[in-house]
Amino acid sequence: MTNDDIADYLKLYSQLLDLHGLDDFRAKSYANASFRIDKLGLDLIPLSVAEMEKVDGIGKSLAQKIDAIKTTESFPELSKLMEKTPEGVVQMLRVKGIGPKKVGQLWRELGLESIGELLYACNENRLVALKGFGEKTQTAIIDSIGFIEANSGKYHFAKVEKAAMELLEHFREFEMVDRVEFTGELRRKCEILEEAEFLVETLQSNAFELHVAKQFGLETFQYEETGSYHFTYNQWLPCRVYFCEKPDFERQWLATTGNLAHLSQIGFKRDVLVESETKFYENAGIPFIIPELREGLQETGNAKAGKYTDLIETADLKGVLHNHSKYSDGMHSLEEMAVYAKEQGYQYLGMADHSRTAAYAGGLSIGRVQEQHREIDQLNQRLAPFKVFKGIESDILGDGSLDYPDEVLSTFDFVVASVHQNLTMTEDKAMPRLLKAIENPYTTILGHPTGRLLLSRPGYPIDHRKIIDACASNGVAIELNAHPYRLDLDWRWLWYCMEKAVPVSINPDAHRKEGYHDMYYGVCAARKGGLTKEYTLNAVGLEGISKYFGGKRG
Repeated sequence: MTNDDIADYLKLYSQLLDLHGLDDFRAKSYANASFRIDKLGLDLIPLSVAEMEKVDGIGKSLAQKIDAIKTTESFPELSKLMEKTPEGVVQMLRVKGIGPKKVGQLWRELGLESIGELLYACNENRLVALKGFGEKTQTAIIDSIGFIEANSGKYHFAKVEKAAMELLEHFREFEMVDRVEFTGELRRKCEILEEAEFLVETLQSNAFELHVAKQFGLETFQYEETGSYHFTYNQWLPCRVYFCEKPDFERQWLATTGNLAHLSQIGFKRDVLVESETKFYENAGIPFIIPELREGLQETGNAKAGKYTDLIETADLKGVLHNHSKYSDGMHSLEEMAVYAKEQGYQYLGMADHSRTAAYAGGLSIGRVQEQHREIDQLNQRLAPFKVFKGIESDILGDGSLDYPDEVLSTFDFVVASVHQNLTMTEDKAMPRLLKAIENPYTTILGHPTGRLLLSRPGYPIDHRKIIDACASNGVAIELNAHPYRLDLDWRWLWYCMEKAVPVSINPDAHRKEGYHDMYYGVCAARKGGLTKEYTLNAVGLEGISKYFGGKRG
């Protein structure tokens, strides 16, 4: 159980209130509570009801419901609504393009009680004549259901890694285990995974199986034709275990880490003796390729060409750009964000609160911009040589222009230009909008270029080459948003950024100070794309980034 889980239960309660046409005010109140807890920098799990009541924004009633969620994964009011709602209707709330009220309308007026029935109704064109719906909505629903089905049974790397680390430590405590390591997609740090894979060195695989079954209350492992064993951990995480004995560990590790295309590229044979992975690549005449890169793309040729000699590492990052404070929708004050960044060893912090059009996120009026700039000046005097840069995450408006007139934009050290509204664009609409923003002389960084949310929203379609070309022509950097639900720009396009000499800024998009730690996920994705320190914008020190911002402003 985490704060995110608590937020999800509160959001579900808000949605069910709307779905059943109940108290609108209460629905909005719980939606807001869900949002606040999702962004909260304090772990609620170990707190008592009395302690939670003291947290800003959490009163007695909400604290009691949170406490119930922690112990029963529900609370009485939510349970009553769940009892009145078919499970399939609850699943329909996941479909993008229709809110809870419309889901309720589909349930009551068309009798639809599952995602499958909804898709069938769309295919029969039954939604078009329904009040509040239309052909565009029907098409959007079909697309959304297709996205849900394609991503069923998949998980974010961040979620899998956390649970898998717990399991790895359990395995290492088993007496019959000599060695155990991550392998497969988990070792390659793929952004989306279907399972956690482990390679276990042991002479007692049967004993291992029985011990795990007893330890985690499992009936048995499921043996599969691959020679691996499969089980579910914590009732949600699919796990696969490969067994081997000591002389064969390195060969099995190499075989189960890279995908088939990569193994073919490096000339791997199943019957070959592998002393070590490093030695195997050396004997094959290929510089060592780190696990993250073993995707069967251009990695073998790039390694031979010496393109992976200086891959970005977390320790290389000198500053964090694109962050939010209480001035907009962040959870911590500007000072708290700055002090924490300094404590983490960074040389600079780039604040980029939301611009005024983002009213839903407390976007800054011109007066609030000026107030923040005064506070930044004061902080810079106190925290020197650490520096806070004056930035803004400017909404890219519908016509591609930035939020604020030029005289206000000119007061920022840097501008992150991002799309936040009207996300359901075709490529024909998205491209002119983004290109105009890139061509704006005040744009410094193009933020999360496709607006995707992994496993939730595919993002609007763009021509990646044209966008990167435009950034190259206009001296604009591209963001690799490090939030594990975004990781946007997709790592598969980093090679083209480097080819066009477009700097990539690994940004946490932190809405609380702990969000800086998401830089780790950004670096994982960056290394998968072969990003080097040379082309990472925030791998330069304070002097270098100051010159870059100054040069952009002319």
